[in-house]
Parts: sequence; structure tokens; C-alpha cells
Amino acid sequence: MALIDQTKEHSMKIQLAAASLLIAAGLSAPAFAQPAQGSMPLSEILATIEAEDGFGYFDDIEWDSDGYWEIEYYRADGAKVDVDIDPATGHPR
Repeated sequence: MALIDQTKEHSMKIQLAAASLLIAAGLSAPAFAQPAQGSMPLSEILATIEAEDGFGYFDDIEWDSDGYWEIEYYRADGAKVDVDIDPATGHPR
């Protein structure tokens, strides 16, 4: 009988730990933010940058919760470029 009680207790501890992890993961997940409706599509913003002379490749593209695109790219000569883009205009901030 004691073995069954220990097994139940162990199972409850595992369930409690799993539930705690799920809650912690949910609380730490950032809210999904996105550009306002009517903003310039990201594809158009990126196409404008790609059309620049000497463009190499994009390295990182992120939406900042402050309301702009953070774009990191490299030029063909290896120079790194970090630029923050206003989604309404498509121009650097």
C-alpha cells in the first residue's frame, strides 16, 4: 500500500512541476506586437533596401515593441548596417 501512495505522490509532484513550468513560460512570453494596419508592408521595405547599390544580405529583422522595424544587413563589401525603419513611411527613423 505504501508503494502506491509513493507513486501517487511522485505523479502529483511531476504534474505540479509541469504545470508550474507552463505557467512560467506563459508569463514570460512577450505579447505579439505588429505594425499598425495601413503600414507599409515589410516586403516593400526590404525590397527598397535590397535595391541599394552594394547590398549584400539581411542578417536580422525584428519588430520593436516601440513601433518600428529593426533591420540588420551587410553590404557586399562586408560593412554591417543597422537601421530602424518607420513602418508608416518606410524611411529610417
